[in-house]
Amino acid sequence: MSELSRAEQISKQLEFTPKEIVARLDEHIVGQADAKRAVAIALRNRWRWKQLPEEIRKEVTPKNIMMIGPTGVGKTEITRRLARITGAPFIKVEATKYTEVGYYGRDVESMIRDLVESAIQLVKIDKREKVLKRAQANVEERILDLLVPTERNWPEDPDAEARHQRTREKFREMLAAKEMEDREIDIRLDQRQSPVQVFSNLGAEQMDVNLQNMFEKIMPRQQSQRRVTVREARDLLLDQEVEALMDPDAIHEEAIRLAEDSGMVFIDEIDKVAGGSEGSKSADVSRQGVQRDLLPIVEGTTVQTRYGNVKTDNMLFIAAGAFHRARPSDLMPELQGRFPIRVELEDLTKEDFLRILTEPASSLTRQYTALLEVEGVKVSFQEDGLSALADLAFQMNQTTQNIGARRLHTVLERLLEDVSFEAPDLKGQTVVVDREYVNERLASATQLEDLSKFIL
Repeated sequence: MSELSRAEQISKQLEFTPKEIVARLDEHIVGQADAKRAVAIALRNRWRWKQLPEEIRKEVTPKNIMMIGPTGVGKTEITRRLARITGAPFIKVEATKYTEVGYYGRDVESMIRDLVESAIQLVKIDKREKVLKRAQANVEERILDLLVPTERNWPEDPDAEARHQRTREKFREMLAAKEMEDREIDIRLDQRQSPVQVFSNLGAEQMDVNLQNMFEKIMPRQQSQRRVTVREARDLLLDQEVEALMDPDAIHEEAIRLAEDSGMVFIDEIDKVAGGSEGSKSADVSRQGVQRDLLPIVEGTTVQTRYGNVKTDNMLFIAAGAFHRARPSDLMPELQGRFPIRVELEDLTKEDFLRILTEPASSLTRQYTALLEVEGVKVSFQEDGLSALADLAFQMNQTTQNIGARRLHTVLERLLEDVSFEAPDLKGQTVVVDREYVNERLASATQLEDLSKFIL
């Protein structure tokens, strides 16, 4: 494990050139070259921003992105893979979850609090690696204390301490050799009482956070005693020792800096809060309210969290929507201006479906093959079978509702339903998926899809 901090690791990852970023995205996502180029440039610009002198850096803000395209074409996956490439804090939210302050629902600022929580988890993972060896050594000592307790008659017996040390070292060797894994010992675990959960409404989330913080501080820690095996004790005590060795205040400070400088927020279904022609006036008012509340977050503001104030000025926001009924121009002009990069994602073609089935490193065909191999069943996908699957998925999207690449999940699940059900009895057999197999298994599914168009 690298000794670099999470921020240093992200900075190193940001050194990827736009071409390298696109190449990495190509390993998992088919097509959508324009969207990949846009996010690759945005990511590279973050590295460029970090190289600027301080006085210029203050004037340069992230160029947020608006992705426009139907469902299932890769908007979410592109953003998620981008976050994985960098290791940056990332959250995906649906714009429809939020309501204007004063209405029932979550306030928009809660997305930033969720981002900070994500950053804290990333920092904890790094800190855990750094203290793991010390924690393991402490756990071993605690287990030895339980296995070889101190003798009470040390003052009267001058040889007791030496005898105790020899016994302790012998037990240490047995622990190292895993010879005492099933031996039972009594351990004490610290537990904090769960505070009363405060549920928010009327936009009072921050007040609720402060109340919960107060409850956590005043609730006393309790200890519970459990009788477990040495193997179980090692895992239980390790978590406790790791927690004790980490400085929560330092973690929170680093997480806030990480979220401020490298955080990525993906706002899906942004078109659902655009003021369209449909719906009631009250619904339009609520949508406009969400946009107004969202504007300062994207523009740059300070959000209060339980760990401290967080500035959103340098976070990267990526919004996405299908915009079937609404248009990007239906959003508030001020909000539109905060997403200067517009990218339109294309509908998937038959060739795209075929590539999705075969090219990505974690393609659906590889996933199903691996799942059934667990049962000892081999699935062999033939070229004509894959072509038939791609044709069928494309046709179903054209004739019924277009759900993009998600249609392949439906088709493959129906195709291999019988094999999955009978797999325990088919051990050692090979299932050949060719065009004939696809047509035979999915003929009824096609008829059902056709019939669904005429059912009200």
